[in-house]
Order: sequence, then structure tokens, then C-alpha cells
Amino acid sequence: MSSKFNNIPEAFYGVINQDQYKSEIEEVADQVRRLGYAILDSDFTNKELQDISNEFNSTRKNYLITYGEDRLRSAKELHTIRAPLTHGGSEFIQLAKNLNLSSVLSMLIVGKYILNQQNGIINPPGESNNPISWHRDLPYQHYVSSSPLALNALFCIDDFTLENGSTFVLPATHKEVNFPSTGFINRNAIQVEAKAGQYILMDCMLFHSGGLNRTDQERRAVNHVFTIPYFKQQINIPKNISAAGLSEEEMDLFGFNYEEPGSINQYLTSREKKGDE
Repeated sequence: MSSKFNNIPEAFYGVINQDQYKSEIEEVADQVRRLGYAILDSDFTNKELQDISNEFNSTRKNYLITYGEDRLRSAKELHTIRAPLTHGGSEFIQLAKNLNLSSVLSMLIVGKYILNQQNGIINPPGESNNPISWHRDLPYQHYVSSSPLALNALFCIDDFTLENGSTFVLPATHKEVNFPSTGFINRNAIQVEAKAGQYILMDCMLFHSGGLNRTDQERRAVNHVFTIPYFKQQINIPKNISAAGLSEEEMDLFGFNYEEPGSINQYLTSREKKGDE
């Protein structure tokens, strides 16, 4: 692999310790730690990717019928499908449970994590909307942590290209509290390209933005935010999906074991259950 001007140097000196990785998954996790973003292959088959695309379109159609185009447009939600795993097909569950994704998440988030939110996203041709603004996926928060508290996994249903408004990132801004200067943005912003079937992973404290779609085709994706269990879910997933057939790990993932107790009695019951483990 070459840089724009010359071959990337391979030799080095004065180095005592160097990171070594046993898998591509480990390299992806390290890039997220260092730069705040990385690309991850899902390893879904071509048929599975087509099923995901078809189910996205079907779920979107039903969503528009259920909530109404006028209502969604008024709420500035026309190009978003909230919590599709609660009303769409099993493909959306599989997106959140992807093995490669789970492996990276377990390397980056210390201890337990839950799916905080899952949203379908449509970037239509030529339209400017809210995502075309720099933001963190924990918005309005100005702090950093030594290890990630929340991670963004944006699954690309379509190719993310420079022409159709692929995601912009500001590398390493997950390590600094303040939003950087305009000069820093202009010098360091990177537009990330990814293939259909890949996840764009980001530390949620990394500043990023969607781009303007300059093609005549929509760009579709499914965004996931995974957090430590102390963050409240955007929409209560356990109250909207069945626990039947879920493993204990999946119960954790979807937040069944972390719901807020509705009463003192429920709290004591949850404490008693933990005492039995």
C-alpha cells in the first residue's frame, strides 16, 4: 500500500514496544481507540445482504403507513426509521448481533454493554438535513473517557461513496473535550468510504457528519449505538420485542437485564436475583 507521494516506510528505530495483532478484528479495535473510527466487514453473504436491503424497504413502507408521511415530515423524521428491530424483520436483530461487531465491541467497551438505539437512515439525493452537521452521537456532551462509553456502528446497506455523501470524521476528536476550530476541521476532516455490508465504527464522542448526496440514488444505512448499561435506551427495546428464544447474552444486549425498576419491590427482586447468581 502506498501513500500519495511515496511508499510508506516500513523500517523504524528507537522503538521499545510495538503493538502486535492476531486478527483483523484486533486491528479494527485499535484504530477505533487511536483515531476514533474504523471500517469493519460484516461477513454477511450476498443473499443475506439482499435480504437486509429488501427488508429495509419493506419496513420503511410500513413505517410510513403506520405513522404517516405528514406527521414524520413535521417532526423532521421523514428519512429515519426508529427502532426497526421492534417492528421489522429478523434481519434487524441480526445486524445488532453480528459476530464480527460483537467481537470488536467486547474489546472496546469494558464490561457489559447494551444496544441503546437502532435507527434506519435514508440520505436522499440533493437534500440537506440535520445529519449534515458536525456532532457527537452523545450530543451536547463535553467530556472524554479513558475507554469508550458508547460506540456507533453504522451498517451500510448501500455503498458509501464520496459522491453520495459518505460520512465525514474528525480523527481523534474523541480524545478532546471541545469541538475543534474551523481551521482544524478544514485541515483534518476525512470522508470515509465503505462498501455495502460494512460497518463504519466510531467512538460516539468522535465528531462526525453526513455529507450531501450528489447522486440520483438514495443512500441507506442502519445505525446502532451501543452503550454501557447506565445510559437509558432511546426507545425501550424490552417493552417492544419478545424475550422468547433469546439467550442470556442477548437478554443483556437488548437491555432486558437493565430495565429501570418500576417500584421498590421490583428493585428488591432484581437484587435478590443477582444474589442467586
